[in-house]
Amino acid sequence: MTVDDASNGADDADNGAGAEAEEPPPTPTYPTPHHVVDHTAEPTDDPLAIRLEQLILGADRRYTPFQAARTAGVSMELASRFWRAMGFADIGQAKALTEADVLALRRLAGLVEAGLLSEPMAVQVARSTGQTTARLAEWQIDSFLEGLTDPPEPGMTRAEVTYPLVELLLPELEEFLIYVWRRQLAAATGRVVQAADDEEMVDRRLAVGFADLVGFTRLTRRLEEEELGELVEAFETTCADLVAAHGGRLIKTLGDEVLYCADDAGTAAEIGLRLIETLSHDETMPALRVGLAFGAVTTRMGDVFGTTVNLASRLTSIAPKDAVLVDSSLAEELTRAGAAPVSETQAAEEAARAEKEGDKAPTYRFALQPMWQRPVRGLGVVEPWLLSRRPT
Repeated sequence: MTVDDASNGADDADNGAGAEAEEPPPTPTYPTPHHVVDHTAEPTDDPLAIRLEQLILGADRRYTPFQAARTAGVSMELASRFWRAMGFADIGQAKALTEADVLALRRLAGLVEAGLLSEPMAVQVARSTGQTTARLAEWQIDSFLEGLTDPPEPGMTRAEVTYPLVELLLPELEEFLIYVWRRQLAAATGRVVQAADDEEMVDRRLAVGFADLVGFTRLTRRLEEEELGELVEAFETTCADLVAAHGGRLIKTLGDEVLYCADDAGTAAEIGLRLIETLSHDETMPALRVGLAFGAVTTRMGDVFGTTVNLASRLTSIAPKDAVLVDSSLAEELTRAGAAPVSETQAAEEAARAEKEGDKAPTYRFALQPMWQRPVRGLGVVEPWLLSRRPT
């Protein structure tokens, strides 16, 4: 729930601060580019929904948006920007906010006042946190709580089961969320501080991979909704597990496609081949194609951007079924690291020389086969390489 920037007077007799009633300031105008805001949104008055809200938030509704902003010592305009960035609908001047909302405003504004964050950065913090947790909350309700709240006995309603279940789960889920966030924050901080220089902390050189299910659009016409949901969940789960297990980072899932990155080319290549090998043995899965590229990447709000990302996406679209295509930069990284030979001719010459001299021939994890150069929309002519695993 967010705020509307006050279009009428507000009764301020119960604002928790003992101040006299005031007229809220006129509504300021500023853009909200990320979504269309519903200025007529009102908080629910359903008794069970209110009880659940109080349980989850740990506080009663006490403030209008104007009262909350004033109590926090924040301008109405900045309060509106924060709440909208967190993804909450405007609620006019309904009395629907709590002490926690006031504290959140005060904390964000305090970071700006202390010079720790600029105002745009504080809004970014609010937006990234809101977007991430909104998806998490939707998933937990749709896929988790919905299944658990099936009435255990005839005559019981789901509503009667929901409240005690949430009451039991809430503290455990909260502690687990904080634990995972701290773990992820520690890992991300470690990666950043190991960057070679300040510039690399923002624009880093990473390996980026896309994995895409072939013919997914046609598949959606044949499968029932439940079957399609199960297939997408199995695909995303398998990809997430493989990416994490082999040292990569899953950036996002898009139903039939996943985007991941890794600090080095070898890790990204291993993940790409593992995805192909694993999913090709699953008869329920369509064919998969993977595109990999290596180069400068800009990271923002947990996402990655730039030419390298675009190139990996384009390579995915032209990759053969159940195959991995890589760009020339990633191929060069693999050969430089000794993970792949420059050519099969070189590998054969090294093996023959080692055998003649009684030495052990060099071993390589990957093989690279040059493909025809081709123009790629928006990126000019590229030279893709077909990546495969060398026999051991």
